[in-house]
Amino acid sequence: MSTTIQIIPAFNLALAFVPVIAVFWLLYHWSLDLTNAVYAIVRMLIQLLLVGYLLTTIFKSESVWLVVAVLIVMVTAASWIALGTVKSQRLQLYKYTLYSVVLGGGFTLALVTQSVITLEPWFEAKYMIPLAGMIFANSMNSISLAAERLHAERARDVPYDKARNMAFQAAFIPVINSMFAVGLVALPGMMTGQILSGVSPIVAAHYQIVVMCMIFGSAGLSTALFLKMAKPLLD
Repeated sequence: MSTTIQIIPAFNLALAFVPVIAVFWLLYHWSLDLTNAVYAIVRMLIQLLLVGYLLTTIFKSESVWLVVAVLIVMVTAASWIALGTVKSQRLQLYKYTLYSVVLGGGFTLALVTQSVITLEPWFEAKYMIPLAGMIFANSMNSISLAAERLHAERARDVPYDKARNMAFQAAFIPVINSMFAVGLVALPGMMTGQILSGVSPIVAAHYQIVVMCMIFGSAGLSTALFLKMAKPLLD
């Protein structure tokens, strides 16, 4: 089995934007808001190109301080973005979100990197940063869904405990759906990437099992912590 991955030339990469442009046209033709979609695509492009160059530098440097700095930026940004669904209370809830992502996501990241995969050195960037990104991103998404649902239910005067349970269940819908679909409807990103790079599908499946467990665990722990910590403010 080949252990190299095909390089995508610039022209071929540009072709990937053909369906994107088609969607832009649909949005324009239907008189829908095009601004946010264009902004999202442009921001995605800039962020991924920049992070590609940045990670290349970090991987070569093998510096623990650089890795820790990246993790801090990830947690800080994830905690802020998570509250985009409740902007009116963003500042008040931020510290609870930050604590929840750090504790729930951080525990899961430490367990996976130090006990499951056993990194050597413990901060090995090419594993630590991608895994942290997946964990913190899923914690962020789950908290975001929970915060929005909790805010909506409390606005309808639903008792806090009932609203909390509804918010937790709503936050877990994407996680549960992805676990139902994995391997049956779709091959997740990490598994696909490993297979494309020549790794045995069995080995890739083992890594994907670890990823799905850490996504489930980090999302659940971070969301539960957020709902617990936010109670004095939202009750």
